[in-house]
Amino acid sequence: MKNGPLALTLGDPAGIGPEIIVKAWSQLRADGPEFVVVGDYQSLASASGATAVRRVTTPSEGSRVFSEALPVIDLPLRSPVVAGQPSATAARAIIQWIETGVGLALSGAVRGLVTAPIAKAPLYEAGFPFAGHTEFLGELTASAGFDGARGPVMMLAVDGLRTTLVTVHEPLAQVAAKLTIEKVVNAGLVTAQALRTDFGIAAPRLAVAGLNPHAGENGSIGREEIEIIAPAVRSLRELGVDAIGPTPADSLFHEAARARYDAALCMYHDQALIPVKMLDFWGGVNVTLGLPIVRTSPDHGTAFDIAGRGYARPDSLVAAIRMADEIAARRDA
Repeated sequence: MKNGPLALTLGDPAGIGPEIIVKAWSQLRADGPEFVVVGDYQSLASASGATAVRRVTTPSEGSRVFSEALPVIDLPLRSPVVAGQPSATAARAIIQWIETGVGLALSGAVRGLVTAPIAKAPLYEAGFPFAGHTEFLGELTASAGFDGARGPVMMLAVDGLRTTLVTVHEPLAQVAAKLTIEKVVNAGLVTAQALRTDFGIAAPRLAVAGLNPHAGENGSIGREEIEIIAPAVRSLRELGVDAIGPTPADSLFHEAARARYDAALCMYHDQALIPVKMLDFWGGVNVTLGLPIVRTSPDHGTAFDIAGRGYARPDSLVAAIRMADEIAARRDA
């Protein structure tokens, strides 16, 4: 759908999702990008103050009213939610909102999907079997036809830096055991393809981080670089990807180093997220690569500690909406 809205799922209604969605709409209502929320109407109405919130039945109807009111495809909660107090009773609705948003994107009814933050613990308590949003989206889209390297691969993006991850929500003690040549190669291929198709970079350059201090120092403080990462980099080069590494992570993110690559392929969660959040804590975007749909989200969590207090910042969500719009436009071109 080249000229339609994006879908935006509400996330955990006890978090800051309702507040930052209302604020994002206030910023974007005049010039877009347009979006329609998939979630609980009452949660948004309660967070809106004087802002107009309107139930709609289709994304196209949402587009028509977007400049006047925040459009919501209302899939109501089964029980009330209190801001700042997450509950497993909301889990079924949260999952339904994500499933509906993915379905709208797969069908072409929306141009892409933006997801407000969810909290894992209440979902796990309700039996949610996935490590997080990214893994769930991979499962929901796995059967859809997609011509390209398969994700999901998580990217974090700010102005001046993109990082992607080989492992995502793994305990640090388990990361080394989870790394394989195949996983590094797949993440590199997905990243390179997305840099071309979604970010318009004709000849993408990857820098591949080491796992250990000093990238293992020739095996004296770890052999993962020798046995896994270096062979994976060689394979990526043989497959036509301009990849360098393994590079010590402590020398990969300063300004001069960032000028030499278009994305850094990192081995674990904090290795990728810390430099991104140091550069722009408020404006980072989480992008899921290698899916048949466009998906972005803010790079922060539910912030239950400030939910309902009125001062959550929508910067990251606004950036995620704009990036989803830009990626969708490139894919549609």
